[in-house]
Amino acid sequence: MSQEVAVTLTVNGERVTRRVEARRHLIDFLRLDLGLMGSHAGCEHGFCGACTVRVDGSIVRGCLVLAASLEGAKVETIEGVSDSGEIRDLQDAFIARNASQCGYCTPGMLLTAADLLKSNPAPTREEIREHISGNYCRCTGYHAIVDAVETVAKKRNGQGSGQDSRKAAP
Repeated sequence: MSQEVAVTLTVNGERVTRRVEARRHLIDFLRLDLGLMGSHAGCEHGFCGACTVRVDGSIVRGCLVLAASLEGAKVETIEGVSDSGEIRDLQDAFIARNASQCGYCTPGMLLTAADLLKSNPAPTREEIREHISGNYCRCTGYHAIVDAVETVAKKRNGQGSGQDSRKAAP
């Protein structure tokens, strides 16, 4: 018999109260209880990054956090940051650089890239690689993702058109 608890939190700007199983993970709460399907349940061990969301401004692995532990927290998913326009330039760069092929890792990758650019507005390619290293991508080989993040960083910093340091394909 599972124990249920009431939890009230703010998800993408909307206050929600639900009764949840005490052991329900945040990613399952978001997907199954709230219908927010943008973030994915991947490895369910915190390694792949597919379940990345923001809690109180910090990125977390939704498969490692219990929903019941988030009383009063502010949770932001890919849907929320997309709807707000906060990551529009990152999304556009991912499209332009073909950095989201199958799309499974993309929500977590975008939130992780936004986190990096918030704390380090001018990262090197190596710093970008290091910061996204906890997010697995089986399709792109990461080059296109690094290109996209670098492009956005340079553009946000007023460095020309935001082209990366490598030559873009014609």
